[in-house]
Amino acid sequence: MIGCDLVAMNFWHKAMSNSHYNIRNYQSADFNKYVLLYAGAEKLEPSGRCVSPQFVAEQLERSNYSPEQDLFIVETDEDIVGYMNVTPELTIGRVVLDCWVHPEHRRRELATKLLGYATNRARELGAEIAHVNVAEDNVVAGRVLSRLGFSIVRRFLELRLDIADVGGLDIDPAATDCRYLQLGEENKLTQLQNRAFAGIWGYNPNTVEEIAFRTSLSNCSLDDIILIYEGDKAIGYCWTGISCEEGVPSVRMGRILMLGVVPDYRGKGIGQRLVLAGLARLKSKDLQVAELTVDSKNKAACALYKSLGFEVKIRTFWYEKTID
Repeated sequence: MIGCDLVAMNFWHKAMSNSHYNIRNYQSADFNKYVLLYAGAEKLEPSGRCVSPQFVAEQLERSNYSPEQDLFIVETDEDIVGYMNVTPELTIGRVVLDCWVHPEHRRRELATKLLGYATNRARELGAEIAHVNVAEDNVVAGRVLSRLGFSIVRRFLELRLDIADVGGLDIDPAATDCRYLQLGEENKLTQLQNRAFAGIWGYNPNTVEEIAFRTSLSNCSLDDIILIYEGDKAIGYCWTGISCEEGVPSVRMGRILMLGVVPDYRGKGIGQRLVLAGLARLKSKDLQVAELTVDSKNKAACALYKSLGFEVKIRTFWYEKTID
């Protein structure tokens, strides 16, 4: 099977060369052009990602990821016009794929060919499944994925709330039984997060090294991570951040990145208190809008967010394919 893949990839490479396109692995010398493409993608089709050179460089340096092996680019006339990012999450046997091709270079089967390269990389890594997240209204991408053997396995909701519509936020989250994460507590947060999300669909357990990396990023502050306690025991957390608009940090939009409560303390109002503490943190930074993502099958979380006034902004589908 691997031999067939290599033959197919060689065939694709020749076809690409004949049409002045070339798919290859990313190299460090591609960085500036990759940043330009990344920024162009965000400008043409906004997704809320930050695109500063520093942010992109940090993402390329994340743990358990090798851009020289896990990132493929499409080039033509010395320009980069498309990419395929393969993020390994091998603890749960999957890779997450992120693909984008400039609109002027679509309808040339480039995305399909990039998916071929990604599938081959997933096989090399020993992944069992590949996942792709696509907006519900991206009909073309959905058709391509379906044709290539992907099927919808989950629907997620992107929610939005005007923070001014929520009362009782004029408090310091750290003035109650909540407090901010402190330097050196990466292990505590790792254990808390893995307990809170154990068995949740799509969750890849984190390591201390991964949490330390994420908390050290330029767009993260320890004060963005709020822990809630019962006595001296951490039982939940809310991780907030600033969203990006047109690729740059927003002056009005914040985000609840993660919200977790350990199983023994669910159904006791802890989640609501954490959300309110997170919203208070965002309000203290003069942000007017809060956004978050939730699995539509998580009925308890959906009900909580609805009760606080969150409304659906967009819906996305997770597509899945078994790696043969």
